[in-house]
Amino acid sequence: MARVPLLSEERSDLAPFIARVKAERGKLINLYRVLMNSPTVAAGWLDFNSIIRYKTSLDAALREMIILRVSLLNGAEYQARIHGSGHALKAGVTPEQVAALGDAQPEGGLFTPAQRAALDWTDAMTRQIEVPDALHVELKKHFNDQAVVEISVLAGAYNMHTRVARALRIEPEQKS
Repeated sequence: MARVPLLSEERSDLAPFIARVKAERGKLINLYRVLMNSPTVAAGWLDFNSIIRYKTSLDAALREMIILRVSLLNGAEYQARIHGSGHALKAGVTPEQVAALGDAQPEGGLFTPAQRAALDWTDAMTRQIEVPDALHVELKKHFNDQAVVEISVLAGAYNMHTRVARALRIEPEQKS
C-alpha cells in the first residue's frame, strides 16, 4: 500500500493536469496519483519525464533497455513491470533481451556493442555512482556527446524514479 494517498481522477482542482497525463500516457497511473499530492512536483515530473523519454536522440529500444535495467537493479517492481512487459517489447526489445536485463551480468551476445556499452555505463551509475574512465572511453566509441548526456540523464532519472516508487511504496496498477 502506498505511503501517501492515491488521489482520484475526480479532483476538479487537478483536472487540467489529469487530462494532460491521460492525453500523453493513456491513463492516470498510480505514480501520478501519488505525485499529485504535490501538484507542482507532479507537473515538473511529467515535464521532465516527457522530455527524457520522448524528446532525445536515443532510439526507443535502447531507452527502454536502460530504464528496465535500472528498474531491475534497484528492485523496483513498479517500473520493471510497466517497462518490461509493455514499453520495452513495443520499442523492439526482444523477450530474450528483457529476460537477460534481469541477470547480474546480462548475456553480451544478445546486445550490440553500443547497447552493451550503454548498459555497462548504466550499471556503473546505478551500482557505484562513480563511472570508471574505461567505460567512458567505450561509450564514446558508439555515442556522441549529446547521446552520452542523454544516456546519463536517463539512467539518473530512472534511479530517481525507482527510488521514489520504492520509498513511497507505489504498487503497480492491476491488470484490467
